[in-house]
Amino acid sequence: MTKPLGAQVSHALKARGVEVIFGIPGVHNIEMYRGIEEAGITHVLARHEQGAGFMADGYARATGRPGVCYLITGPGFLNAMTALGQAYSDSVSVLALASCLDETAARRGQLHQMRDQRAAGATVCDWSEEAGKPAAVYALIDRAFGEFASARPRPKALHMPIAALGAPAEPAPEPPLRPERPHLTHDQIYAVIDALSEAEKPLFIFGGGAVSGATHVPELLQQTGAASFVTYAGRGIVPADQPLFFGSSLARPESAEVAAQADLVVALGTELSEVDLWRDELGHSERMIRVDLDPAVLSDLRAGDLGLVGDAAALIRAMTIAIPARNDDRPPCWDAEEVAAARARWKAQVRAERPGVVELSEALRAVMPAEAMIYSDMTQFAYGALEVWDMPRPGHWHHPSGFGTLGYALPAAIGGAVGRPGLPTCAILGDYGLQYTLPELGTAVELGLPLPILVWDNGALGEIRENMVSAQIEPNAVVARNPDFLALARAYGAGAVEPASLAGLQRAVMAAFEADEPTLIRMTQALF
Repeated sequence: MTKPLGAQVSHALKARGVEVIFGIPGVHNIEMYRGIEEAGITHVLARHEQGAGFMADGYARATGRPGVCYLITGPGFLNAMTALGQAYSDSVSVLALASCLDETAARRGQLHQMRDQRAAGATVCDWSEEAGKPAAVYALIDRAFGEFASARPRPKALHMPIAALGAPAEPAPEPPLRPERPHLTHDQIYAVIDALSEAEKPLFIFGGGAVSGATHVPELLQQTGAASFVTYAGRGIVPADQPLFFGSSLARPESAEVAAQADLVVALGTELSEVDLWRDELGHSERMIRVDLDPAVLSDLRAGDLGLVGDAAALIRAMTIAIPARNDDRPPCWDAEEVAAARARWKAQVRAERPGVVELSEALRAVMPAEAMIYSDMTQFAYGALEVWDMPRPGHWHHPSGFGTLGYALPAAIGGAVGRPGLPTCAILGDYGLQYTLPELGTAVELGLPLPILVWDNGALGEIRENMVSAQIEPNAVVARNPDFLALARAYGAGAVEPASLAGLQRAVMAAFEADEPTLIRMTQALF
């Protein structure tokens, strides 16, 4: 049946597997809201478009399906660009659909007018396109979902003119079959296997792109006798009890010395970016093999290295089938005691650098359900926890790496909780980051989410203050007067508690998972 294009878009999304849309309606995009309920899609009302974008991001990370947000012309789309930039940086499948003005060259002074909305989106998205004809809109939607399935996940933006959204349109065609991710050839797989069989001291580095191959990793490590690291995004891929596992401590300077000991480094599904290493080079001197969906990641290899475009997780599965069993008489070249000593040393360094973080991490980890999904913000507690908190399963801790925006954790956790109803979700953030997206607490209350919101309150921009001190800059503009967070939470209708001890904190977290509303839990140095 013919319907306005705005309504047909919702039906098209539903046919392509979309169950939830995050957004805020406005005068320019109301036609996009005409068909949401009719299509059987749930809409989650955010308090700010940035929150809607973060919710879509959190939903995508939690479910493995694209997150979708509806945005309004101009400022609404711009408000979401921070979230889209974060999704781009962290390889997250988010589709932003926005209204746009019909004409901007000859008419000035229109409501929500900006010079080039499409071009603005292109600065933070994989692509940003405008389409007014129904066939073009549907084609771009299918392009987005096809690329989400087959290429490196990154956000896309589709802008639709207001008049086109209200104009009659035929339904979208049936969704096409989606392409698969590229797989390595037989010869490529055996090139990796041959290199591993020849290496005496191989080292694996597993990134977020290898998460879906995690169940095969222990077998792979046993077969190869390799040591391993994980990036922050790869935490949980390697079980913590693996004897040759160095943890998620690539940012420790000493990890460069470890890399230098390896005669082969195999990096799977990771950029090895600045926010993974916090230095320019990994530190290896011998050959490296890198496997990634993104060819651009492979552009900085050295002579003799091997870069392969493909699905790292699929390679892990294939290798465990094809690699011959390791000869048990072959002595290991990595020393498990030295690995354990390095991990203990690095943990002690975190304890000295960030007082209380190790103790707090251990207390929280002890009561956190194994299936809990955690969303953290740019905060000192998270920086330390990312190194010392071993995850029981992969893909269950999400942090705004790369773009590094404040305000991510609360709305992203809401999106994650929506995507995993009945399963535990937790947000961890600092006092300053909370104030970026605090109004989204209203959304969590409306949805009745049993969401623990752990707020590390040191009354300052603590990390920036310490950086100023280390740079011999007199600390300036790093302390602000905080509101009464507990009172604010109660004003929204949420629970609020400030435990006086680590045991009290554990009880508060367990109670929050059983509550009928979100619970803000304020954590201070008084806990220690």
